[in-house]
Amino acid sequence: MGTPEQLTTGGPEASWAGRVGGLAGSCHPGPVVAVTALMAALAVTAGQSAARCVLTGAAVLTGQLSVGWCNDAFDARRDIAAGRHGKPVADGTVGVTEVWVAAYAALALCVPLSFACGLWAGAVHLTGVAAAWAYDLRLKATTWSWAPYAVGFAALPAFVALGLPGHPRPAWWVVTAGALLGVGAHLGDVLPDIRGDLATGVRGWPHRLGPDGARLLLPVPLVTASAVLVLGPTGPPGRWGMAVLVVTALIATAGTVLGRRWERLAFAAAVAVAAVDVALLLLRGTGIA
Repeated sequence: MGTPEQLTTGGPEASWAGRVGGLAGSCHPGPVVAVTALMAALAVTAGQSAARCVLTGAAVLTGQLSVGWCNDAFDARRDIAAGRHGKPVADGTVGVTEVWVAAYAALALCVPLSFACGLWAGAVHLTGVAAAWAYDLRLKATTWSWAPYAVGFAALPAFVALGLPGHPRPAWWVVTAGALLGVGAHLGDVLPDIRGDLATGVRGWPHRLGPDGARLLLPVPLVTASAVLVLGPTGPPGRWGMAVLVVTALIATAGTVLGRRWERLAFAAAVAVAAVDVALLLLRGTGIA
């Protein structure tokens, strides 16, 4: 477990390789890779050129890295108080100063990369990144904790759409679905740690709902996002679209009912619905603008 001294220095015994590994682990690599890969794939299906797809991916990657490092550095003392193992800063593998430097360096790279995709595209993406930083630094423990997730997730497909030739406006439904997925991601991200967060005084929106309330609400924005992705684009949804809505509703209902006894099933069901939403987003990629 880390100490106040290790939070600054990374510990005298920490090797260079260990610190690099700790830095990689403290960026929240799972979400960073998932979000970057999804947006790169969306850029491809939306019709961006190969060079622009790489640029879009690089902008999203640096933005996500900056947010992940900011989160771990800012939360280091709270993570120690909650006894959370496996977080490099809290464990003393890497110093908090090093993580802050990495966060600001990634943010500095994100700015020119975002604007290289276009003025409006860059402004929208950086608005989403700024919202995520606001969550890390202030809004996480308030009733507005859902808002940065909604803004940040809505900004990502809008960024891809605005980066297309001619910089067209993003379709309303893709922005709405992104915001709903963000709210669902917030509930899903908080739920596993909600009791530890409450013990350390974190009182964000899901925490005020309580573990049971957050679990019951979790599938609602995700299923609503499914409906928007199926019904929002121009043209009839077709049989497959209605079938997707039925399947997601059944999965969500099963997760809610069974989650009363096995909480992990509620989370697993939400992940399954979110995966369907991601697939729908990619399938609808050609019409996002």
